[in-house]
Amino acid sequence: MTTKEFQYEETARRKAVNLTVNQDLLASARQYKLNLSKLLEDSLITELKKRWQDDWLDENKAAISAYNKRIAKHGVFSDAIRRF
Repeated sequence: MTTKEFQYEETARRKAVNLTVNQDLLASARQYKLNLSKLLEDSLITELKKRWQDDWLDENKAAISAYNKRIAKHGVFSDAIRRF
């Protein structure tokens, strides 16, 4: 991944899709007047961000490990000057 965070085009056109949903869940959602399209989009964003983060961590695992080892061995540049 080359971007620093998960991104998508918020103004992209909407596309109609067919889904199957448990009828009891659908009835309850309609009772509460839930906007299913918005709920699905929000859920997709949450899940995609999580998966993007997991992929980023996997891709950068070696670099993170090397950095942590270097810091454990040598400390950080400010160790000698910090007062806390």
